Amino acid sequence: QVQLVESGGGLVQAGGSLRLSCAASTRTSGTATMGWFRQAPGKERDFVAAISRSGLSTYYADSVKGRFTIARDNAKNTVYLQMNSLKPEDTAVYYCAAGPLRWSTTIMVAPTSYDYWGQGTQVTVSS
Repeated sequence: QVQLVESGGGLVQAGGSLRLSCAASTRTSGTATMGWFRQAPGKERDFVAAISRSGLSTYYADSVKGRFTIARDNAKNTVYLQMNSLKPEDTAVYYCAAGPLRWSTTIMVAPTSYDYWGQGTQVTVSS
C-alpha cells in the first residue's frame, strides 16, 4: 500500500501563490499516476491536475489551466502542485491521489480511478 501525506495548505490573499506537496511512503514513479483533487463544502470532489507515472505527461482542469502546475520529484517520491494567481473560488480541501491507471482523460478525472488518497490540506483564498 501507499501512504500519501499532503502539506503546504494555508490562507493566502487573492492573486497570491501556494505550493502543495504530496509525499508518498514508497516509490510511485513508473508505477502510479498522481492526481490532485479539491472539494469545497457541499460540492463534489473535482479533478484539478494529474501527472503520468513516467512524469512525461500532465493534464489540467480548465479552471486551473495556466495558473497551476503539477510536477513530480522522483528522487523524493513527492508530487507538487504549484498554485499561482489564486482566486477565492480556489478555496477547498485539496487531496493527493495515486493509482496505476491508464493515461486517459476520461479515467484520470474520476476520483474512483485512484486507489490511494491523502488526508487533504485546506487552501483558503481571501478576497
